Amino acid sequence: MTFTTRFAPSPTGPLHLGHAYSALLAHDMAHAANGRFLLRIEDTDTSRARPHWEVQIYDDLRWLGLPWETPVLRQSEHLARYAATLDRLADDGLIYPCSCRRSDIRAALSAPQEGAPGPAIYPGTCRGRPISSRRPGDALRLNMRAALDRIPTPLTFHDSGPIHPGEHRVTADQLLTRTGDPVLGRKEIETPSYVLAAVIDDAGQEITHVIRGADLFETTALQVLLQKLINLPTPEYHHHRLIRDETGKRLAKRDDARAIAKYRADGASPADIRAMVGLKAP
Repeated sequence: MTFTTRFAPSPTGPLHLGHAYSALLAHDMAHAANGRFLLRIEDTDTSRARPHWEVQIYDDLRWLGLPWETPVLRQSEHLARYAATLDRLADDGLIYPCSCRRSDIRAALSAPQEGAPGPAIYPGTCRGRPISSRRPGDALRLNMRAALDRIPTPLTFHDSGPIHPGEHRVTADQLLTRTGDPVLGRKEIETPSYVLAAVIDDAGQEITHVIRGADLFETTALQVLLQKLINLPTPEYHHHRLIRDETGKRLAKRDDARAIAKYRADGASPADIRAMVGLKAP
């Protein structure tokens, strides 16, 4: 099978040195394996995604010298595919509507960030509600206990990265105590969670290697669970180091001083960016 990986930014702010490292590393690994490097725009967060940030993503990656296959997959154009998966899970009795705190639900729909507190394990307040009781504004949660009854555990996945190398085993108890009943979507506006959309699109794009920052490692167990539930392949994972500032803090999109566009404007070259993040030319 052809080595296939992707860079999947959200157009919610400028790309910074951390994004440059992840994109360059994914491209270099695909190039070394004579494989494919894809670009995916994860723009389902309509409250924060902006067209001008998407345009800047393309500009920054072209300037870095990273070619990608076209057409680019934009998640906002595939909402029906995610909704169909939610319908399938509902038909299987694996999700239920939840009307608990909307701030928690919004946070659960987004990709996790290092340093942010992890979501508290949901106590199951709405777990007994049938899907037919769904109301506008309700989230859709996975019934973790029901899901684990459908698939054998422990779940396994392989990580080829330097942070968590080797085979990993995830037990049912770990999923129950660390993940609980996660939010998978908000049906009435067809907004999937980051985790669900990524799983569906990785399979649809035939991704064989997911190359991403170590801050996303903790989402892997849930992604593998969803892959098993909806009969999708599990790729190999490669969680890499994070690019940090002088204080050791992970870079964020609000850190404009380290935005790729800022370095471009100040006269840096793509080779300079590679040197800054510790990568040689492929």
